Amino acid sequence: MALRTDLAIETREMYHESHSDKREIPGVKVDVEEKNDKIKVTRIEIENELGSKIMEKPCGNYITIEADKIIGGESEDKKNVSRILSEELKRLIPFNYHLKVLVVGLGNEKITPDALGPYTLDKVRITRHYFIMFNEDGDDEMACVSGFNPGVMGTTGIESAELIRQAADISKPDVIVAIDSLAARDINRISSTIQISDTGISPGSGTGNMRTALNKDTTGVKVVAIGVPTVIDARTIIFDSIKEVSGINDKLDEIMDSDKLDMIVTSGQIDQVIKDFSDIISDAINITVHPGIYS
Repeated sequence: MALRTDLAIETREMYHESHSDKREIPGVKVDVEEKNDKIKVTRIEIENELGSKIMEKPCGNYITIEADKIIGGESEDKKNVSRILSEELKRLIPFNYHLKVLVVGLGNEKITPDALGPYTLDKVRITRHYFIMFNEDGDDEMACVSGFNPGVMGTTGIESAELIRQAADISKPDVIVAIDSLAARDINRISSTIQISDTGISPGSGTGNMRTALNKDTTGVKVVAIGVPTVIDARTIIFDSIKEVSGINDKLDEIMDSDKLDMIVTSGQIDQVIKDFSDIISDAINITVHPGIYS
């Protein structure tokens, strides 16, 4: 049974769990950095098609930040995560005088586990109107930032990728930053993990309703995705709970294939998860694209 996850770090972990050979996945390079006793950064680079096939993800960079005791924790801890997230974003989005960025908040703000994108977008400093007002083509302290909330296809009837492509045609960004909710394999990661990638994202992946992918091919510009796992497949929780029970392993696949388990589960603290991580991500984006204003 394949266990669902949107996190590259978990795909790598599951590969190692199923292989006795613990050598690194062919075509995949990994760097792990312990920032302090609370924050760890894992950088995974899928270098070629073999690595892409094994990982089932496009070639590119996948950066995972894991931080303990964030939810409802000290503001200083959250600031530290924002700063580290910004350091990683700066590698993917170097600031320059002419930088133009389109920030997209994916998801449905009426459904809390899917509301990370819209909540984060609300806290990002939008500046494009200033550049239009003063007829400026750049600035030394801040980027030209546009924001867009495309909603979901269930309420608009239009693919998010189509709407975002139109927004990009108007704002002409150098890069699109897309924020979305993800699905995790390990429930502990719902309150501790952020993933960044430079390969784009499939809107709705966190809720199992994947739409047209957002990437350079579909939007015309580079897409940097920032995601936080907010849900976990019910099958995964049940699998982890019963796989060691004596005599049940022979029936496990039959149990897991039941249509009754077509559910996703979220944390009882999901409101706080969305608030805290939207604060962290928006702060990191503001620091990255407006270095003369935020630090």
